[in-house]
Amino acid sequence: MNVNEWNPPKLLELSGSYWKTCTLHAGVKLNIFTIIGNNSHTVHEISIKLNTSEDATLRLLNALVAMNLLIKNGNKYENTEASKTFLSKDSPKYIGYIIMHHHHLLPSWAQLDLSIKSGKPIRNRSTGDITQEQRESFLMGMFNIAMNLAPIIVKEIDLKGKTHLLDLGGGPGTYAIHFCLANPSLKATVYDLPTTEPFFKETVKKFGLSDRINFISGNYVKDKEIFGKYDAVWISHILHGESYDTCLQILKKASETLNNGAMVMIHEFILNNTLDSPLHPALFSLNMLLGTEGGRSYSEGELMDMLKSCGLIEIFRHPFKGPMDSGIVMGIIKSEI
Repeated sequence: MNVNEWNPPKLLELSGSYWKTCTLHAGVKLNIFTIIGNNSHTVHEISIKLNTSEDATLRLLNALVAMNLLIKNGNKYENTEASKTFLSKDSPKYIGYIIMHHHHLLPSWAQLDLSIKSGKPIRNRSTGDITQEQRESFLMGMFNIAMNLAPIIVKEIDLKGKTHLLDLGGGPGTYAIHFCLANPSLKATVYDLPTTEPFFKETVKKFGLSDRINFISGNYVKDKEIFGKYDAVWISHILHGESYDTCLQILKKASETLNNGAMVMIHEFILNNTLDSPLHPALFSLNMLLGTEGGRSYSEGELMDMLKSCGLIEIFRHPFKGPMDSGIVMGIIKSEI
């Protein structure tokens, strides 16, 4: 939007847009879309199932109708095709987990001014301060997003001749799974914290790839080295959680595992080199301020400089452009480091 297009009504609409956000969050958190499913229900039936105030539930349902997330026929409510597909837990395309992750971020975003003043995060990254619901929302949300994106990405990246992929910080191994599905001769190793291993085992087993994908427990920040030798390393959405210097250390350790001619692939929300666009990476950098001690969105130039500092050559930006302006920067190892 051009700066001249802003006016009081539009500014006020933007200021109050969180009302719609919170209404969506409430609908997902209360499982309204799952309860309605393929059927139609009265407000009384829904409030009985939810154990909620009937009058308050009526207001929420009507607001969801006004947002085109529900359909009202007489005194009964039905899902739209979109809400049935993306907001019901019974759908394989459910994205409610990532919506709930966004919900859990709301308290910190409401204190953004304090974080700007101090330069310090509001959220505590300590796992002891994260509830099981928050942990599940984050892990399952990342899994749902990756499951939708990975099949697209693997078609765009040529791993012909590569035999062993390292999925660094790969959690349940979503990308490793899809790279292996697209490349029958490829094996993969997922390197991540031990708390993610049970989720990894369950996921890989579902795809019948337990014999081709293994898991190494570790901490890519604290560990002095990463074990194994690989022909490619996939690094998706982990660098934004760390400072520039820590990113360099992570990439250095990863590059030291690579055979000659191996490939490094960094997938991130990438800023332009002036750091002021696109919009989502710019906002995401604020989200990292609220939640980390040094993490932020990085520009294409910064990511390329990191790879160059680690001895990589033939560094380039892949033409892939994902949702919310995610992109891929790549480099090749040509000599021993």
